[in-house]
Amino acid sequence: MAPGDAAGGASAHLTENHTVHMFFCMKTTLSISDATMRAVKREAARRGQTMSELVESALRQALSPAKPVAKVPPLPSFSSGGSRIDVSDRNALYDAMGR
Repeated sequence: MAPGDAAGGASAHLTENHTVHMFFCMKTTLSISDATMRAVKREAARRGQTMSELVESALRQALSPAKPVAKVPPLPSFSSGGSRIDVSDRNALYDAMGR
């Protein structure tokens, strides 16, 4: 059967991919909660990846240097000449708004 056939094609591809990468990787043991492990299995299946590939890509992303935040220039300031209305005077506010 060719890779991609309904019976075992996807599984064969993942096994072959894992075997090729196995020679260049370090095996390790991690303690992961059951809930997290179920989520990893679901997400790996959804993406068509092995759990190892998913965990490695997540670790690479978490360990990559943070992109520097661009500096935002300060807002311009100006002198308005002081307040013209006493904001505690409702009638003065209404007059200024044209009512």
